[in-house]
Amino acid sequence: MSDNNNPIGFTGRLNQPVSRRKLLAIAAGATGAVVAGSRVTSAFAADNTSGDTAQQIAIAALVAEDLATTFYYNGLVGLVIQDTSLAGKNGTATQVAQNTHKSNVGNVDYLRAALQEEIDHANLLRPYGGFSGTGGSDPYQTFYFPNGTFDTLSPFLAILDALENAFIGAYLAAVKEFAQLAADAGSGTTAAATYESLAQVAASILGVESEHRVLGRVIGNQNPANNLCYEQQDGISSVYNPPASSGSAVYALTPFLTAGAGKSAYSLATALAGAPSVSLACTGNPPS
Repeated sequence: MSDNNNPIGFTGRLNQPVSRRKLLAIAAGATGAVVAGSRVTSAFAADNTSGDTAQQIAIAALVAEDLATTFYYNGLVGLVIQDTSLAGKNGTATQVAQNTHKSNVGNVDYLRAALQEEIDHANLLRPYGGFSGTGGSDPYQTFYFPNGTFDTLSPFLAILDALENAFIGAYLAAVKEFAQLAADAGSGTTAAATYESLAQVAASILGVESEHRVLGRVIGNQNPANNLCYEQQDGISSVYNPPASSGSAVYALTPFLTAGAGKSAYSLATALAGAPSVSLACTGNPPS
């Protein structure tokens, strides 16, 4: 059943399928994304391998970016920020403790920049999914994290690593699916050009999520932090379909979208409202 915090229709149990009805209703009501000034006329074409549409991919990615925004913001304002690997005792995201042997301003800045990058990604993806504004109408407004996630460093970094690996796998799947959609649309068509552009955007975001994974390992003193020859799929083979399968990125996100024992709720609106006070600006533009 859907509610205000669950308009797409994800279930609260991992062993049951995620309803597509509300998601498809959202997509059907969208007029199509605008890319480089051209309206997407074949936005509802489905990838012939997974069945994912461009809008389904965009909406799932938007949910992931909003989840990441909420995660990084609460890391910056939670008790974990006072760890000696971050701002130190009595330190904050913007006022790191003066004793540099018991704080690390560089690590804090990694998290501050990551917050802004996730917000920028969501802003870019929002119109592709048929949404407008700056987050108030996004599919999920509340996210759920295990109790204590933002209290101490070890659980915080464990969730960071799990989330970023899932995001990397999801964007790898998105690149492949957009490439397949482009091939299905036919070389030289407007639709193919749109899907090719979306594949490039997904790859660009994937690169930044990979940076986040490594920088999380830097904070945790995991050496080498850049330990992979290639980024991994993390068991993810599609972005949305089949929603009940562990091979779907949507399935990987489900625990963070549903309330349950041992979890605490965190507001996207609160994160977006507070972000300007703790984030660091990032540079660069999406591929064109």
